[in-house]
Amino acid sequence: MSLAWPVYQLGATDSTNSEAKRRVSAGRFADSWLVAESQSAGRGRLQKNWISPAGNLFSTALFREPGGLVVASRMPFASALAVNDVALLFAPEADVRLKWPNDVRIDRAKLSGILIETGGSGADTWVAAGIGINVLHVPDGAGQPATSIATLRKDSAVTADMALEALRKAFAERLLQARQGFDGLRKDWLDRAEGLGGTVRVTTSGAPVEGVFEDMDMSGGLVLRLPDGSRQTIRAGDVDLIGRA
Repeated sequence: MSLAWPVYQLGATDSTNSEAKRRVSAGRFADSWLVAESQSAGRGRLQKNWISPAGNLFSTALFREPGGLVVASRMPFASALAVNDVALLFAPEADVRLKWPNDVRIDRAKLSGILIETGGSGADTWVAAGIGINVLHVPDGAGQPATSIATLRKDSAVTADMALEALRKAFAERLLQARQGFDGLRKDWLDRAEGLGGTVRVTTSGAPVEGVFEDMDMSGGLVLRLPDGSRQTIRAGDVDLIGRA
């Protein structure tokens, strides 16, 4: 499947997601991809900076979602799986893993940054799915281990344009899957889940929570088995892996 959405090349910009939101605010957008050569203010989940050297891919899929917020809430998982598909296309031997909710990592090194922003309601719901992929470069100062497609392949044959074309196709397929329901998306995500069956620490707005990562529920919540045997479902937070299965 491929969505015939136009691609708008932005050159150097602050953030493709920021540009997407400006277009929404101005009431002048259609389903499209916004792509930058570089970003001066890239950002990820929890307001973390996303380092954006030229040669990597910086993109946002901006679209109206007729399925409303129910479908929009599946986009972190659909986007992570789309990046997983791109990584495996170019580096088939890579052991790609997904850290809840949408980090894509290989050997605990991050390959991409994903930021999903939404607004509106009902059939007027819009989604800005910001997806950055380290294609040629591992950014300096990322604050955590990182990798790139070039590192995984041990060559620089894959360009940002090639990664974009692969991402457009993979995202279209995962978006269709998300619109059909969460069952298939959830299963595919759990098949690649990092830390499933192991102990994790989740930093939320309150005190950190530790438990065994047992499952992901039907709304995308992280299901933990706590030390006292009870279960807790986490809806938002930052996950650290502290014990393998």
